[in-house]
Amino acid sequence: MSCVKTGMKIKSFIAADSSSVIAYLQNDSGKDVLQLVDAVQHDILFLPPIVVSEILSDPKLPTASHNKIIKMPQLPLTAGFWERAGINRALLLSKKFKARLADTLIAQSCIDNNVPLITRDVDFRHFAKHCGLKLA
Repeated sequence: MSCVKTGMKIKSFIAADSSSVIAYLQNDSGKDVLQLVDAVQHDILFLPPIVVSEILSDPKLPTASHNKIIKMPQLPLTAGFWERAGINRALLLSKKFKARLADTLIAQSCIDNNVPLITRDVDFRHFAKHCGLKLA
């Protein structure tokens, strides 16, 4: 079983996962937050759609944070996305790696669009090693 990608590319953009976006919204510190701030300032940040859903699911999300999230551009999903995500998740699970569904969908969005991911979540390292995810 091998990982699957599409040929679509979003050149010179970057994406972020929920943990880093939440840290950014809470004015936390860290390398990922600095990368995210830089990406926002240069208008190169795209969010995987699942990240938008995860963050907007917080019933206590401040209105200002809600407004920031809905204004950020999102990575497009391409034909075959769900199949590729399932295949890549199965690959990682077969190797006994942790592959949560939300992480799988975030990783697949970035893989399909050839966009590196800003994250503080170490679980994405398996997607990088085995599925072609680029980490920022």
